[in-house]
Amino acid sequence: MSVDASPQFQRVPASRPGPVLFLCDHASNAVPPAYGTLGLPAAEFKRHIASDIGAGDLTVALAASFDAPALLGVWSRLLVDLNRGPDDPTLVMKISDGALIPGNARADAAEIAHRIATYHAPYHAAIEDEIAQSMAAGFAPALISMHSFTPVWRGDPRPWEIGILWDRDDRLAKPLIAAFEAAGLVTGDNEPYDGALEGDTLWTHATSRGLPNVLIEVRQDLISDAA
Repeated sequence: MSVDASPQFQRVPASRPGPVLFLCDHASNAVPPAYGTLGLPAAEFKRHIASDIGAGDLTVALAASFDAPALLGVWSRLLVDLNRGPDDPTLVMKISDGALIPGNARADAAEIAHRIATYHAPYHAAIEDEIAQSMAAGFAPALISMHSFTPVWRGDPRPWEIGILWDRDDRLAKPLIAAFEAAGLVTGDNEPYDGALEGDTLWTHATSRGLPNVLIEVRQDLISDAA
């Protein structure tokens, strides 16, 4: 498989390095041209299996509001999941929420290594570069990772409007939970997922080195369009 010449991430610049870095691992449902559609019909790319619906636009808006830099993935999580470590067995999924992914069915160790080197590693190197720039400017940056979740999972409605996910560091999580609850939002504390996932983006770049961090999940029906 030849290396695709397209950029491997989107960077939203700020006027200067600062104390906050926004991330969005699953911003896009696009697939590099060399991979076609991974054997999937177009309708599957409108589902949550291909991207975190609405999260990319929300991340860009937040970065602009805070005048903070942001990094966003530009390829679908179906190609390679940027929020997984290189040795995670779910890095390249062969089935996702009932959908078989033909283009991943025969992805052997060499193909997975290629996807890591070509699409996964550049994004994570860019995160390290942004952290280094902030540290050089005198800031220990807080990493805020933006995601979204489906309103219904396997037939069960999810009551939360927003979820605050965290691991060992609650410096951002606890104030955010309190603030969102005070604003009247149904807020999940490590819901609908547990924020402790060794090897994920925040663990790799923030938790493991003591940087403040939080993962914010927003229910997709609330951010699926511009309004």
